[in-house]
This record gives sequence, C-alpha cells and structure tokens, in this order.
Amino acid sequence: MKQLQPEKIRRLLIRSVNWVGDAVMTTPALGVIREYFPRAEITLLANHLVAPLFSPHDWVDRVIVFDRKEAHRGIRGRFRLAAELKKEAFDAVIILPNSFDSALVPWLAGIPVRLGKNSDGRGFMLTGRYCPGEETFGCHEVEYYLELCRNFGINGQTRPPQLFTTPQEDQAAGQLLANHGIGPDDFLLGINPGAAYGSAKRWYPDRFAAVARRLSDQWQAKVVIFGGPAETEIAGDIARSLDNVCLNMAGKTTVRELMALIKRCNFFVTNDSGPMHIAAAFGVPLTAIFGPTDHTGTAPYTELAAIVRKETECAPCKLRECPTDHRCMTAVTTGDVVEAALALLEQHHG
Repeated sequence: MKQLQPEKIRRLLIRSVNWVGDAVMTTPALGVIREYFPRAEITLLANHLVAPLFSPHDWVDRVIVFDRKEAHRGIRGRFRLAAELKKEAFDAVIILPNSFDSALVPWLAGIPVRLGKNSDGRGFMLTGRYCPGEETFGCHEVEYYLELCRNFGINGQTRPPQLFTTPQEDQAAGQLLANHGIGPDDFLLGINPGAAYGSAKRWYPDRFAAVARRLSDQWQAKVVIFGGPAETEIAGDIARSLDNVCLNMAGKTTVRELMALIKRCNFFVTNDSGPMHIAAAFGVPLTAIFGPTDHTGTAPYTELAAIVRKETECAPCKLRECPTDHRCMTAVTTGDVVEAALALLEQHHG
C-alpha cells in the first residue's frame, strides 16, 4: 500500500483496545500517531471501560464511546455504530485490536483507509495489512503497537506510556485524602489486590495486608487500598487486617478518580492489572506480582517496577482460574514482595 501522507489525513479514527491495561500500553503508539499527524483531528473509538482513560488525554482530541451492551449491541447495533461513524467522514482508521469485529464497523462505515493486523479472517476489510513476522512473537505489547504503526510508515519519537489528569482532578484527590487525614507530604502506599481478568492473577489478601503493614512501618506511610466493585470483599479483608488504619477506596472511585489517586501514590504494590499499568504511566514506583500471566509481554513498561514471580513448570498458563494448586502465586512470599519494594525504592532514591 502507498504510504499515508499526513497532510491528506484531516480526520483520523483510532479503534482502541478493550481492556484498561492494554489501552495504557497503546499510549506510546498514540504519541507517535499524534506526532505523525500533527494537523489531524484524532478521535478514539473506545468502550465504556477504556474511554475515561482518554477523556481527556493530550494525544487524543475526542473520544466516541461504543456501547456493546445496549446501543451498539449485536449486528443491528454494529450497523448503528457504523452509520454514526459514516457521518463523521473519517479519512482513515487505525485498528489496534486484532478481532474481526473491530475491523467490521470501520468497513461498514466506509472509511476509505483502514489499517490493522491481518488476522481473524478480516484481511478483506483492510486496505493496509500488517503481517508481523516471528520477531514480534513474545515482544512487549508496547513494542507490538509501535511496530504496527511503523509498518504503515507512521514514525515518531517513542515516549513511555503516559496518562494525564486535570489540575481539578488532582486537587479533588488531594482533598479526598486530606478529609481522611492524609496530607500532601505524607508518604502514600497504594495496595491493589484485584485483577479483573480472573482469580488466578490474584495474590492473597492476608499477604497484601502483611506487606502493607511492613512497608508502612518502614516508610511511616499512609495506606490506601484500591479495587473495583468486584474487589470490595478482598479490600475489606485487607482493611480489617490493618485494623482499618488505612483508606479503603475499593468500589468507590470512577476511573478518573482512580487515576488521580494512583498518581498521588509514592509507591504501589499490585497484581498484574489495569491499575498496575496506570501507576507505571504516572511514573509511580511499583512492585508487581505475576503468576499465570506472561510478564515478558505485559510487564509494566517502566524502569520503576520490580516484578516478583516464581518459575513454575505450569506458568505462564494464562488461565483465568487455576485448575490445580495455584503454586505460581503461593510460592511468592510476603518477604519476596517487601524486599523487592525496599530494594527498588532504595535504588530509585539512592
């Protein structure tokens, strides 16, 4: 295919990926796209989970939310979404996910230039196809999305994953913490015991509590516990183990509030999850516990992270639920995580 001429693309659509962590890992590619198309209006098409990460974001002008559960549900909903996109008169679309569905809607919308990976039987719907070779197998997801862009001649300066909050959001987070006795100079330790993908990715609440206790003693830190609505029980267990001398925000934040609170943390202890990638994108030092997932592709893309994992013959299995004894996680001790956190902060602060 002919190389895209940036000056000819006035209205560019990017079809986002569908999970929070994955979306954060696409931000370096978004930075390159923004740089390559400086005059284009860049619109992101994202689901309700991912859209808030980019509302606002310095590299995206606009976000269109697609509602898979209601307005855009099923084939009729996809036609409705395609009709909405058709009215926007986009010049081109870059499709980041690999699914058939993510290429179908731009094709139905008649967007003239449609770029994406040649996979899932969708090649006929693309005008530019990315056919990665063996070298991308096992590479980090951040590199994969950058390579996808380069394949179409879209080049620019590579930045680390980045998210943005507004001054008002930062102020509101500061106020919320102040209301719970946490001042701007307090060392704030974030604990994130959940993982949306499934229980196999979760380390144990009692061990998170033990880590929080030891690190807060060591650093004279205040502790805040994070989690989605599904993790309120786990978070409650940890809070009780800490005699409730902590702020439990599980199930109480919007995505934007979560971002501003994570950004304020001085250190973050987490499972492999969306909030892990949010912390990395804000430059928060973190310790991440990996079990069944493959850290080579989805580790936090930052030098301020310590990965804690144990070699077991069955990991990475990438299963949502462990069919055996969860040995990849039971093998990780409280001491392992505490030592990794102390070593990283020591190295970071010299």
